[in-house]
Amino acid sequence: MTEPRVRPDPAFALLGLYETALPEVYGYLLSRCGDRTLAEELTSETFLGAVAACRKEYAPPVSTGWLIGVARHKLADHWRRKEREERGLRLVHHSEPDIEDPWDEQLDALRARQVLESLGPHHRAALTLRYVDGLGVPEVAGHLGRSVHATEALLVRARAAFRRAYEEKEGRDA
Repeated sequence: MTEPRVRPDPAFALLGLYETALPEVYGYLLSRCGDRTLAEELTSETFLGAVAACRKEYAPPVSTGWLIGVARHKLADHWRRKEREERGLRLVHHSEPDIEDPWDEQLDALRARQVLESLGPHHRAALTLRYVDGLGVPEVAGHLGRSVHATEALLVRARAAFRRAYEEKEGRDA
């Protein structure tokens, strides 16, 4: 009679990667949300989610890139939750016109970051995933749980909101 072999916990693969991956994951999240507390919470959620994912039967190989992908999903989930909360609090829905003119001006990086942080979470999520992370519209749609058509419309509204806020801030800073 053979003794059953004890299979090591697959999450131990994360332990070896933790020291090097932690600053990468935290830096990724902090650069996108701009809030240290939130970045710490999402980093924690990322590693907890990764442990659970590693223990599944057909788990993907563990790498820093994979962890950043998990972090991207956690951030998108956060933005979706925040938008649902804010939507529940709004009494009036404002429809924003579609604007299709290209914006040829150079953006000030600090002002752009401040404006991005001032936008609603749904606009911030869409713009960050599309223009900071460089994802295509179908990928952004997947992360946000929307159709491609709805995501394209959201991006149009988000760009318009960003432009308005940027120009308002520019007028106040001048």
